[in-house]
Amino acid sequence: QVQLVESGGGLVQAGGSLRLSCAASGNIFRLIAMGWFRQAPGKQRELVARISTGGTIFYTDSVKGRFSISRDNAKNTVYLQMNSLKPEDTAVYYCAGQTRDAAWGFWGQGTQVTVSS
Repeated sequence: QVQLVESGGGLVQAGGSLRLSCAASGNIFRLIAMGWFRQAPGKQRELVARISTGGTIFYTDSVKGRFSISRDNAKNTVYLQMNSLKPEDTAVYYCAGQTRDAAWGFWGQGTQVTVSS
C-alpha cells in the first residue's frame, strides 16, 4: 500500500500563489509517477500535472506557465507550485500515485483551494 497526505490548500485572491505538498509513504517503489488532480463542483476530476520517476512532466493546457510540479526524492514528497491563480482554479486538489498498469490506484484525502475574485 501507498499512503499519500496532502497539505497546503487554502483561500487566496486571484493572482496569488499557493504551494501544495504531497508526502508519500509505504510501498512507493510501486509508483511510476505522481500527479495532481482537481475536481470543481459539478465537474469531472481532471489531471492537472504529472511527474514520472524519470522526471517527465505533463501539464494540462489551462495551467501551463502558471503551475509547476516538482519532487524531492529524499523526502518522498511532490509539490505543486501554483502561481497567478484564477477563480476557475477553485477546486479540491488530490494527490495521486500511478502504478505500472497505468492505474491511478492511490489517492490522498484532498485539499481545498479557493481563489476569490
